[in-house]
Amino acid sequence: MADLQTRSTVRPAPPVRPVTDAKPAADAKRAADAKTVTDPARTAPARTSPARTALDRLHAAVLRIDAATPDGRDRALDVLRVLAVTGVVLGHWLVSAVVLRADGHLLGDSPLAHMPGLTPLSWVLQPLAVFFLVGGRVAAQGYDSARARGVGYGAWLRQRLRRLAGPVGALLGMWLLVLAGLVVADTAHETIHTLLNLVLSPLWFLLVFALLTALTPLVRRAGAPAAVLGGGYVLATDGARMVCGDVGWVDAARQGNVLAGWLVPFALGAAWAAGGFARRRYAVVLLAAGAVGTAGLVLWCGYPASMVGVPGSRISNLNPLTLAAVAFGLAQCGAAMLLCGPLRRLMGRSSPVASPVGPGKELRARPRQFAWAGVTVINLSAITIFLWHQTAMLTVTVTSLGTGRPLFGLHTNPDHPLWAPARIGWVPVFAIVLVVLCIAFREAENTSRTGRGRTARKPSGRPV
Repeated sequence: MADLQTRSTVRPAPPVRPVTDAKPAADAKRAADAKTVTDPARTAPARTSPARTALDRLHAAVLRIDAATPDGRDRALDVLRVLAVTGVVLGHWLVSAVVLRADGHLLGDSPLAHMPGLTPLSWVLQPLAVFFLVGGRVAAQGYDSARARGVGYGAWLRQRLRRLAGPVGALLGMWLLVLAGLVVADTAHETIHTLLNLVLSPLWFLLVFALLTALTPLVRRAGAPAAVLGGGYVLATDGARMVCGDVGWVDAARQGNVLAGWLVPFALGAAWAAGGFARRRYAVVLLAAGAVGTAGLVLWCGYPASMVGVPGSRISNLNPLTLAAVAFGLAQCGAAMLLCGPLRRLMGRSSPVASPVGPGKELRARPRQFAWAGVTVINLSAITIFLWHQTAMLTVTVTSLGTGRPLFGLHTNPDHPLWAPARIGWVPVFAIVLVVLCIAFREAENTSRTGRGRTARKPSGRPV
């Protein structure tokens, strides 16, 4: 037993190290510890401020968006779509006024009716032809791609229309509740009409776009002659109005101008997708012919110079569409095609996300990558932005009535020279409310795009 205890308590002696190794090892340890304390590259993560971390994450997100973009994607088309949506939103916010009358009613008005000098503003803020041009090209390309994958016309069209139906349903559901509240509160009929007109009138655009999307196979086959057909119909009905006046059958026929007129840029977009307008000179011809034609119709044929509707005007270029608006759209299409080259160079191509070079280094996105990330974010919510921008303006207009007095540029008559600068000052407020609405209702657009919550149906694969 004593022998076992002795053996259990005896430990082998540690190996003897030379005395000369101790000091260098201690010195090396102290040097490593000192470097850990003083090396900024090692201490930076622990001392990085929250603001710096957020900035790093922003740069990383921008770089991921840029890298995730397919190389074959034409970024110029996305930029043109964003410019068109932005123009529509700013146009409605700047040339649509809601005036508080002495009797407490809200009525619509426009600064263009009181200050004709602002008319050129409508030439910039009415870019719908560009939207239909890009829409026609994207629809034609998408239909060709769907057929190549064996997806039939019906499945392709349902997918396209579902992207519109979901966001529209959310808007209508929301405003049905608002309407019920206004009726219960015994709101004046004039106020209800003004609010609903401003919110629902832009929906005509989506209806026309949906109809033209359904006609994509026919428009794609016809190509540019479809644009000639649409322009010819508008020319015929406008000529009938000049000869016969505003009689019943002429007015009824002119209602078809809404579809025929926007068929022109849509068909040009489909022809563009098929390889048309490959040479720059064709775009130059469109721009020059459209600009000259618009000027001639305005100067010598009695068409209004404003490209948007003006309260009190005898003729509106948009309701229904006139030959002047069609000519103006041709000029816009030519200008958009000419812009594609510079926009492609500006946006560049996608580049892979590389690893940081050196310790403590963070990748930084370039300005053009930030611009592309902004374009991507807006495109993902384009329908939501279009549908809810008037609601954002009206939300600010109505809720601010609680201040007890009309606010200049928001509730006052748009007949003062300083009204326009004051209105521009309200635009950031509208934009903030629009962002909130987009965050709240963008899920409807996401669901309609991905089709979540629905059973996927196998496409028939039958060609049209």
